[in-house]
Amino acid sequence: MARILLFNKPYGVLSQFTAADGHAGLGDYIDVPGVYAAGRLDADSEGLLILTDDGGLQHRLADPRHKLPKTYWVQVEGAPADADLAPLRRAMPLGDFVARPARVRLIDEPAGLWPRDPPVRFRREIPTSWLELVISEGKNRQVRRMTAAAGYPTLRLVRAAIGDYRLGSLRPGEWVMHEPASAGSLRRRWSP
Repeated sequence: MARILLFNKPYGVLSQFTAADGHAGLGDYIDVPGVYAAGRLDADSEGLLILTDDGGLQHRLADPRHKLPKTYWVQVEGAPADADLAPLRRAMPLGDFVARPARVRLIDEPAGLWPRDPPVRFRREIPTSWLELVISEGKNRQVRRMTAAAGYPTLRLVRAAIGDYRLGSLRPGEWVMHEPASAGSLRRRWSP
């Protein structure tokens, strides 16, 4: 049976086991041999990262051809109205590829969201807003490129779900072994 870990990747951590360029790696948080990340999150993105020892599952989770929806909470610069989000709901040329239409809606800051370390730069004269954005691709820096092209640059990006897998109550640096019949046991790099 495949082992599946759900990990809340903190800001500044790489989606690889080896630390590099002053960034921690997954090995600093997860000590389970034989599991590998199914997809990636940039060092400056946070949230759900799935790891597994099943190569076929890893491929299905990461490959855009399977159209698995990925849900992001995105803090953007500015205060768009719903109509301002229309460009994100259409195919969007981004230079090297055309992004598929996204499902997007304005939301309140997600309940229970942890403070980012370091915090997002606050500028009193420029408001910020939160979006829930769902895509079925996941190309390099795609969400950031899409929001910037729509005129609302991303300040903070948190992946909340991949398909039916949810971030849930995991705090940054915590992981859980996904067990369909139970919640599994929560793991943490450091004691609270």
